[in-house]
Amino acid sequence: MLLAKSLAGHDKGKLYYVVSEDEGFVYLVNGKTKLLENPKRKKLMHVQLIKKLPDEITEMNIGDDSDIRKLLKAYSRGTAE
Repeated sequence: MLLAKSLAGHDKGKLYYVVSEDEGFVYLVNGKTKLLENPKRKKLMHVQLIKKLPDEITEMNIGDDSDIRKLLKAYSRGTAE
Protein backbone atom coordinates (compact mmCIF):
# COMPACT_ATOMS: atom_id res chain seq x y z
CA MET A 1 0.00 0.00 0.00
CA LEU A 2 1.32 3.40 -1.01
CA LEU A 3 0.13 6.94 -0.57
CA ALA A 4 1.43 9.93 -2.49
CA LYS A 5 1.50 13.68 -2.06
CA SER A 6 1.34 15.82 -5.18
CA LEU A 7 4.36 18.10 -5.61
CA ALA A 8 3.33 19.88 -8.82
CA GLY A 9 0.26 20.96 -10.72
CA HIS A 10 -3.09 22.40 -9.68
CA ASP A 11 -3.42 19.66 -7.05
CA LYS A 12 -0.11 20.49 -5.33
CA GLY A 13 -0.14 19.36 -1.70
CA LYS A 14 -3.07 16.94 -2.11
CA LEU A 15 -2.92 13.40 -0.76
CA TYR A 16 -3.75 10.39 -2.96
CA TYR A 17 -3.88 6.60 -2.79
CA VAL A 18 -1.65 4.92 -5.39
CA VAL A 19 -3.64 2.37 -7.41
CA SER A 20 -0.80 1.31 -9.71
CA GLU A 21 2.55 2.28 -11.23
CA ASP A 22 4.12 1.87 -14.64
CA GLU A 23 7.15 3.27 -16.50
CA GLY A 24 7.51 6.63 -14.78
CA PHE A 25 3.83 7.18 -14.00
CA VAL A 26 1.54 6.53 -11.04
CA TYR A 27 -2.24 6.25 -11.06
CA LEU A 28 -3.83 8.11 -8.17
CA VAL A 29 -7.29 8.22 -6.59
CA ASN A 30 -8.75 10.22 -3.71
CA GLY A 31 -12.30 8.86 -3.56
CA LYS A 32 -13.90 12.23 -4.36
CA THR A 33 -12.75 13.84 -7.58
CA LYS A 34 -10.59 10.97 -8.79
CA LEU A 35 -12.39 7.67 -8.47
CA LEU A 36 -11.22 4.08 -8.89
CA GLU A 37 -12.92 3.89 -12.30
CA ASN A 38 -10.90 6.86 -13.60
CA PRO A 39 -7.61 7.37 -11.72
CA LYS A 40 -5.38 10.40 -12.26
CA ARG A 41 -2.21 9.65 -14.23
CA LYS A 42 0.74 11.63 -12.93
CA LYS A 43 4.48 11.51 -13.56
CA LEU A 44 6.39 9.83 -10.78
CA MET A 45 8.72 12.82 -10.50
CA HIS A 46 5.72 15.04 -9.61
CA VAL A 47 4.72 13.09 -6.50
CA GLN A 48 6.30 12.21 -3.18
CA LEU A 49 5.59 8.59 -2.33
CA ILE A 50 4.73 7.85 1.28
CA LYS A 51 5.90 4.31 1.92
CA LYS A 52 6.14 4.33 5.72
CA LEU A 53 2.61 4.09 7.06
CA PRO A 54 1.27 3.35 10.55
CA ASP A 55 -0.01 -0.19 11.13
CA GLU A 56 -3.56 1.12 11.61
CA ILE A 57 -3.49 2.49 8.05
CA THR A 58 -1.92 -0.56 6.39
CA GLU A 59 -4.49 -2.86 8.01
CA MET A 60 -7.44 -0.98 6.47
CA ASN A 61 -9.25 -2.79 3.65
CA ILE A 62 -9.74 -0.95 0.37
CA GLY A 63 -12.85 -1.98 -1.51
CA ASP A 64 -14.37 1.19 -2.93
CA ASP A 65 -14.03 4.97 -3.05
CA SER A 66 -15.53 5.50 0.40
CA ASP A 67 -12.80 3.27 1.89
CA ILE A 68 -10.17 5.41 0.16
CA ARG A 69 -11.70 8.59 1.59
CA LYS A 70 -11.63 7.06 5.09
CA LEU A 71 -8.01 5.94 4.66
CA LEU A 72 -6.82 9.38 3.48
CA LYS A 73 -8.76 11.12 6.26
CA ALA A 74 -7.29 8.77 8.88
CA TYR A 75 -3.76 9.32 7.58
CA SER A 76 -4.09 13.10 7.52
CA ARG A 77 -5.42 13.06 11.11
CA GLY A 78 -2.63 10.75 12.19
CA THR A 79 -4.88 7.95 13.48
CA ALA A 80 -7.17 5.34 11.99
CA GLU A 81 -10.82 4.95 12.87
